[in-house]
Amino acid sequence: MLVASASPAAGSPCLRRSPGSFRGGGARFGMTAARSATVSVAPILKKLRRECATPLPVLRHVADAMADDMRAGLAADGGSDLKMILSYVDSLPSGNEKGLFYALDLGGTNFRVLRVQLGGKDDRVLATEFDQVTIPQELMFGTSEELFGFIASGLAKFSNKEGGKFHLPPGRKREIGFTFSFPVKQISIDSGILIKWTKGFAVSGTAGKDVVVCLNEAMERRGVDMRVSALVNDAVATLAGARYWDNDVMVAVILGTGTNACYVERTDVIPKLDGHVSTSGQTIINTEWGAFSNGLPLTEFDREMDAASINPGEQIYEKTISGMYLGEIVRRALVEMAEEGALFGKSMPDKLLTPFVLTTPDLCAMQKDESDDLQKVGSVLYDVARVESDLGARKVIVEVCDTIAKRGGRLAGAGIVGILQKMEEDSKGVIFGKRTVVAMDGGLYENYSQYRGYMHGAVTELLGTELSRNLVIEHSKDGSGIGAALLAAANSNYEHDY
Repeated sequence: MLVASASPAAGSPCLRRSPGSFRGGGARFGMTAARSATVSVAPILKKLRRECATPLPVLRHVADAMADDMRAGLAADGGSDLKMILSYVDSLPSGNEKGLFYALDLGGTNFRVLRVQLGGKDDRVLATEFDQVTIPQELMFGTSEELFGFIASGLAKFSNKEGGKFHLPPGRKREIGFTFSFPVKQISIDSGILIKWTKGFAVSGTAGKDVVVCLNEAMERRGVDMRVSALVNDAVATLAGARYWDNDVMVAVILGTGTNACYVERTDVIPKLDGHVSTSGQTIINTEWGAFSNGLPLTEFDREMDAASINPGEQIYEKTISGMYLGEIVRRALVEMAEEGALFGKSMPDKLLTPFVLTTPDLCAMQKDESDDLQKVGSVLYDVARVESDLGARKVIVEVCDTIAKRGGRLAGAGIVGILQKMEEDSKGVIFGKRTVVAMDGGLYENYSQYRGYMHGAVTELLGTELSRNLVIEHSKDGSGIGAALLAAANSNYEHDY
């Protein structure tokens, strides 16, 4: 049966403002006489619901198009919106790995460092420690040297605290698995060229360079005795971490600040696999599915947000389903309702005009409010944007949040089915004929219960009750950190003692 284990801050790109529009920023404006909020905004809300609707035919189209784009991307580089990047992870952790290994996870507004002591088949994970560091926003728009230097400094502080249950054998250099959750052209298991920054990053001097070299050089400059032995993205690392405990894991999906998915693919169905030989006959494919765009139901608010972003016309699926953008879509809808429907009375709250002032965690908090007067909704709006609201306006706001979360969750579910569908078409029964696990990670999936429920509902709706029985969708919390360390162990430069 399809089950789930229950269990982002964003940049603020400058928005262009057309005459008469205040969604991206601007001064206070005059309004007509106040009308009842719920009545005057009803047409806007109705239109929003209609344009965000995800009935079964729309979900089927998205799933089919995802599968088609996957095939095209596997046939040739540039064959579709999906890059379908080879990960060079040909064998997953076996459970026999031993020793001390580190992991670095860079994929959003924070980076995490982790160390793990592995004890082999019987003891598995003996001990773990981790730390999390917030990346200053100016570094997201700074230079490559500044960003990697900041990360290396964090690694240095963390490694200096090593002790207790953690032991590095004499004569060995520390090895680290580097989870880098941005599109790279993977060259080998421990090297990859950055294609472009996403998720609000615009760091200069890195595109076209090997990010492992960038990190190794930064660590060397700061005297960090460590080398990268595996470069993976968060989805690949999550798959590896989950597979360590459960051999039925075939797919991993990240739903957090950004989004991505990867899966285990047969090498004989990858036409662009030029000369690379996998001893296992399998490899992990990094789909970079955030770039998908086929047949997605979009609104004027999506189009305006995209046009004002640092990457217009790109990452449309990510902008529709991931945590960085859901709050901004809602904010833009609320500004329209305030401007055209007097949602908040006669004046526009200035702070609501600030791009990305409303975040996805804010939506989550408001949707969890079950009080009669929706007090939490009112307090979130006031704290975030200094918005004074009555009960009628709060009810409308919850409806807007639910509409955007529902569309995002259901489209994410359709994407998952698209991946499973493609795998099943190539190997009948390998997916739907047995227990199959999809490992999930990311704050959006973990914390936004309504979004998560909509995602699961869409998967069940698409697959039907019978096929859904064999599918398990489980939360693999922090799986990417452990997974990267495990892949560093599996690809160690030193001889294994097991």
